[in-house]
Amino acid sequence: MPKNTNTPGHSRLTKLNRLTKQHKIALAGVATLGAAALAFSAVPSDAGTTTTDAASSAKVAYSTEPIKGVRASVTDQLAGASLKTEAIQAKAEAKVKAAKAKADAAAKAKADAAAKKKAAAEAAAKKKAEAARKAKKAASRSSQRVKLQPVAATTYANNLNGWINHALAIMKQKGIPGSYNGLYKNIMRESSGNPSAVNGWDVNAVNGTPSIGLLQVIQPTFNAYHVSGTSTNIYDPVANITAAANYAAARYGSIDNVNSAY
Repeated sequence: MPKNTNTPGHSRLTKLNRLTKQHKIALAGVATLGAAALAFSAVPSDAGTTTTDAASSAKVAYSTEPIKGVRASVTDQLAGASLKTEAIQAKAEAKVKAAKAKADAAAKAKADAAAKKKAAAEAAAKKKAEAARKAKKAASRSSQRVKLQPVAATTYANNLNGWINHALAIMKQKGIPGSYNGLYKNIMRESSGNPSAVNGWDVNAVNGTPSIGLLQVIQPTFNAYHVSGTSTNIYDPVANITAAANYAAARYGSIDNVNSAY
């Protein structure tokens, strides 16, 4: 008589017996892990760690799920490092710009100072030149005034004293030597101070050339030693004196050296 294969108890047992060896190992592992978990949770925090053979022989399962938040943290760190680098670079650039601005300002100040100094020197030179020009112009005007200013004519008395002084002034201009006393003594001896005196008896008169005037000069001598700027009239007192003094200077060195007829 065949066995009843539909018996409930027998069917479960048959299925259980059919579990593979791998299934049994997996179940055992799960049980072992459960026991290990209970053992760890039961150990106080200050107690030593106890490891059972079951726990040591159990397999550890690793999760294949991606770790969230790691990538974001690295990105944040890189961004922070980049910002820090940019800040350092910006600070360095700002320092370089500040140094350049300071150098430019110093160079500009130096150039401005040099320009001001040059302008001041040019202004001083221009002022000096202008002052020199004005001084030269003023001196020129003064010189012109002196040249253009009419010399006041000296007036001499129409007498023996005036004639002698006037003759001496002309003699000084012409470089003819003689003194007042030298002229006076010879005039008084020759004509007694009379400009119209004529000697009609001496040898000169005999020869047709009488001595005439204050210093008794003959016409040929008067003509030869006439002083320019004076009258050509032999009777003119000043012309007569200067011509006679000029002749005496040529022959005797000076009228002062004449003490007799000459």
